[in-house]
Amino acid sequence: MRIERLTGLGDPPSVLCALATAASRLGLAPPAALIGEWFGSGAVIAPTLTASEVPAEDVFDVTPGGRADGPVGGGWFGYLSYPDPAADGLGPRIPVAAGGWSDCVLRCDRNGAWWHESLSGAALPEWVTDALHVVPEHRHAAITWGEADRRAHHGGVLACLEAIAAGEVYQACVCTQFTGTLDGTAIDFFAESVSRTDPARAAYVAGQWGAVASLSPELFLRRCGEAMTSSPIKGTLPAHADPAALRTSVKDVAENIMIVDLVRNDLGRIARTGSVTVPELLALRPAPGVWHLVSTVSARVPVDLPMTAVLDAMFPPASVTGTPKARARELLTGWEPHRRGVYCGTVGLASPIAGLELNVAIRTVEFAADGTAVLGVGGGITADSDPAREWDECLHKAAPIISAPASVTRA
Repeated sequence: MRIERLTGLGDPPSVLCALATAASRLGLAPPAALIGEWFGSGAVIAPTLTASEVPAEDVFDVTPGGRADGPVGGGWFGYLSYPDPAADGLGPRIPVAAGGWSDCVLRCDRNGAWWHESLSGAALPEWVTDALHVVPEHRHAAITWGEADRRAHHGGVLACLEAIAAGEVYQACVCTQFTGTLDGTAIDFFAESVSRTDPARAAYVAGQWGAVASLSPELFLRRCGEAMTSSPIKGTLPAHADPAALRTSVKDVAENIMIVDLVRNDLGRIARTGSVTVPELLALRPAPGVWHLVSTVSARVPVDLPMTAVLDAMFPPASVTGTPKARARELLTGWEPHRRGVYCGTVGLASPIAGLELNVAIRTVEFAADGTAVLGVGGGITADSDPAREWDECLHKAAPIISAPASVTRA
């Protein structure tokens, strides 16, 4: 593997936009990016990535590396959609799964230093060098959003409360959608949103089919050698509230602990016996527009266990389904009017050097090729849930995205 230090580069969103402009000018596929807390770094960017539709069972099918000291080298960038339909019976808006391989990446470490890394040992392409030294300019990118369906969400929450009272489920994540139209490019929207909101698990993948711009705060899976970790989020308050109130909220604490038990169960299906632990429970974490309760579940999983087996056990993520998981998923298909799509699926990178990291694709905008944008939001419903407060929680989660301004720095 080749590793070399780069100098004079800007922040990750600016670097991403510079690469996107150059790739477009040269007729190359757009870049893919992970920005935030990924692989112990601040950003991992593939300068150009041909992200094509792939079978869902083949996604992230890379033997995970075990190097945890920084270098990533390259790997498979992509996404996998939430698998279930909804009440309208319509099919996917974009491919269920898509992605592609990049032999090299630009990585920004925790100290802000940039590195070029190549699995094959190839030098940094000249076009990338040229692109990274272009003075940025402002480019327009905005989405005109419609209203989400409050009545349908209210009905879904009431149906969920009835199912809880009947003993069918203990909790479930009921979601709604905003639909809009993009003016500009998806990558400009993503770069501006990352700069403004600083999400922990932001990810961008695009192709001829459209784009996925994920501003997620949540880790679905980290796999490095035998070590596997998941950090589910359950429990939310608006950013202006006192976060300490989350730990005294019976509803929010119950949500989180039930999902921790579900993650423990999912991991236990593939983990080495006795290796499942909970090293962090009910931690308070900020995210764009809100405070969250976050817990962490860890285990040891055989390195040679294929990703198909991992995803069969773990996907879709526990925090966006419910308990019991199978019954919650069945009921949600009738409670939610529209297919979730990439929302509540996962986006990330599988590296033969550094392992695998995937987010939970919440706070995620799905773009079709015609510029149609879909944003899903939702929350966990328990016996103590109030439908009006659950709707407010959806609005708090959506606000940092649907209130995005209309310009971005672009090279």
